[in-house]
Amino acid sequence: MLTRRRFVQSILAFAILPKQLLQAKGFLSPNAFQVPPLELGRRSGKDVYFDLDIQSGVSQILPNVSTKTWGINQPFLGVTLRANKGDSIHVNVTNNLHKTTTLHWHGIKLPAKADGGPHQPIKPAQKWLSEFDIIQPAASLWYHSHQMHKTGEQVYQGLAGMFIIDDDISKNLSLPSEYGVDDFPVIIQDKDFNQDGSFKYFSDFRDKLMGKKGETILVNGVISPVLKARKSMIRLRILNGSNARIYHLNFDDKRMFHIIASDGGLLEKPVMAHSIKLAPAERAEILVDISDGKMPILRHKMHMQKSANRMSGMMMMQSIQGKKQEFDIFQIDARSVSTSDKKIPDNLVKHDNPSVRSISKKRVFKLQMQMGPQLMFGAMSGSTDLLKINGKSMNINRIDEVVKAGSVELWEIENTSMMPHPFHIHNVQFKIVTRQSKIKGHELGFKDVVLVRPHETVQVLIKFPQFSDAKTPYMYHCHILEHEDHGMMGQFVVV
Repeated sequence: MLTRRRFVQSILAFAILPKQLLQAKGFLSPNAFQVPPLELGRRSGKDVYFDLDIQSGVSQILPNVSTKTWGINQPFLGVTLRANKGDSIHVNVTNNLHKTTTLHWHGIKLPAKADGGPHQPIKPAQKWLSEFDIIQPAASLWYHSHQMHKTGEQVYQGLAGMFIIDDDISKNLSLPSEYGVDDFPVIIQDKDFNQDGSFKYFSDFRDKLMGKKGETILVNGVISPVLKARKSMIRLRILNGSNARIYHLNFDDKRMFHIIASDGGLLEKPVMAHSIKLAPAERAEILVDISDGKMPILRHKMHMQKSANRMSGMMMMQSIQGKKQEFDIFQIDARSVSTSDKKIPDNLVKHDNPSVRSISKKRVFKLQMQMGPQLMFGAMSGSTDLLKINGKSMNINRIDEVVKAGSVELWEIENTSMMPHPFHIHNVQFKIVTRQSKIKGHELGFKDVVLVRPHETVQVLIKFPQFSDAKTPYMYHCHILEHEDHGMMGQFVVV
């Protein structure tokens, strides 16, 4: 006979079971980890042809509710493009939306006319041809909308996907590389939803000031997925595809992993770590040993004791407003993994670093935000010049900097505001040479985004490719997309 005391004990026992055990026992119904379709294009020798359709669709993200979404060759997000160093890429893009958009090849070195930024808009029902040679080493890159003043909204709707580059050196390292088997793209985004299931983009003016941060985390478009692994060593190509959130990623069981790549490709040596921080648009590749057959959860959890002194006023505001600061990202189910012969090499690649002695010019970029009532009223009125670089908000008809093709420059980025800003430069992969904290982890590699903390100055060393075009500019900007859309962006041409 079930007494009242036994009933209460059974309820309490169920309540304290860890999430891993609940899922293992079938008490929860986890969503399956979705691997974006792989698109290799049509190949003719070194020429590779991709056909991309930018389209609207309907996706099942929330239970029993449909969400209107945008995607590339699918209803939500983009297919994964994959090619090799030395290939000549030809991308035919068709815009089947009712709004003008673009597709920017983030992290790729290429001619300005092929970049896909604000100067290459694609009107509704129109096509755009982007052609470029892949001249850089293996890397996890991505592509996304870069429409003037609308980048945040369009990426939020789903216009983003991964672009993987391979080369002979990376293939010979015997790293996990079987797509969807031991090599997985992990596109992390955060969303808010209206009651009808539609995306809730701007809640109020604060989303414009701080950047849009949602309360629901998606991985490749899925909430709380579980990756049923088959191999005991897996490679995660992590992309922070969120508009504004900075992720502090670690596993709930405190397991260590190896960081093997950054924005621009492989590090020189693997770096052992138990956590990694990724700002919007940053990428990192990690190797995770799951031969123990357990069910670890990748989560976003800040180490508050270490971070408290650096917490910005905006972060404090979010905490006061009750915004969530911790999330489970996704879970790995390793109970059925087979043994793997993959071993982590001691050395990966040798970097061809720019020489400090070759610096031809130093440039200074001050990231600035209006503060106080002026900033608040500007955000509420829809102003697009709330934020500035060197005292100027973005003007698509103004060239801010002129760079010489093939030159080496030192760019100093000073953040004068109370918010962190991830600073992105088109067409280059740079090295971080100085910052207030130690340069470590994925920041040891080549980068196209660097997170500049409040009141911090960071220096990056850049060697510009030989592409030149005096009329068509590239962008540099904050990759908090709402900051980019509201003025924190500038332009440079290479001559």
